[in-house]
Amino acid sequence: MSKIKGTVALLVNPQKKEAESMSEDVIDALTEKGWSVSLLPSSGILADYSPIKNADFLVSLGGDGTVLRAARLTAPFGIPVLPIDLGTLGFIAWVKPEEWLDSLDDAISGKLSVSERFMLDIELRRDGKTIAGFNALNDGVVSGYGPAKIVNLCVLVNGSPLGKYRSDGLIVATPTGSTAYSLAAGGPVLDPEMEAMLFTPICPFTLSNRPLVIPGGETIELRVEAGQREETMLTVDGQDFFPLEEGDLVLFRRSVYKARIFRRNHGSFLQVLRIKLNWSGGLNA
Repeated sequence: MSKIKGTVALLVNPQKKEAESMSEDVIDALTEKGWSVSLLPSSGILADYSPIKNADFLVSLGGDGTVLRAARLTAPFGIPVLPIDLGTLGFIAWVKPEEWLDSLDDAISGKLSVSERFMLDIELRRDGKTIAGFNALNDGVVSGYGPAKIVNLCVLVNGSPLGKYRSDGLIVATPTGSTAYSLAAGGPVLDPEMEAMLFTPICPFTLSNRPLVIPGGETIELRVEAGQREETMLTVDGQDFFPLEEGDLVLFRRSVYKARIFRRNHGSFLQVLRIKLNWSGGLNA
């Protein structure tokens, strides 16, 4: 019996049509190449992190949402992610289904470089105490979730007041997350290799409230004001949710971790934008 070359963690989104059959193909290919495979649960809290901690890299099968979960799981251990795209848009999940085997071979052989992505550390304080903490690759959103949706939030940057915002909510995004919810809310696109935070109001009551790009070393603080018309929610990467109360403080800082994602060897980020967003008529314009 040949010696095991290493271990690969596999994260599969079972809701994707091709995920089950492709996961079997990925496992077969890795096994034939002498690698062991650890299959991770697609959702919920991971009770045992040893399959990730001991892995050489992780393969995600799904869309960008699957990559976001994979990134948050692997970032504390510095494990790179190979993102195979079974979604509809795929800004982060760049490996096409028909190219997965070649990309897997390139990852194993060391031909693929690794992109290290800025992540957010999100801290929730209530009555002066920290009650929750999250890491995010895309964004953190504070918003209302009732019929009226409008919330009142006070915003400070490094302790200095920026202003009070009456809006459907506020997004604090990473450069990677600038092509997600923030973009839909009118925010700019940032190169994913940048070290910055993007602050974007959602449908602000005052039209002069515009998106703002802030250096990655700053601290953005959102305070839930008294007299809210609706209940307020913190959403992290569109996957983790935490109800907020009046007086709560949500702090956004640079995370000590970085998401490590295998980088494509061809095509710049600008070319990806042209194709995915159909700018100038797309690739052939």
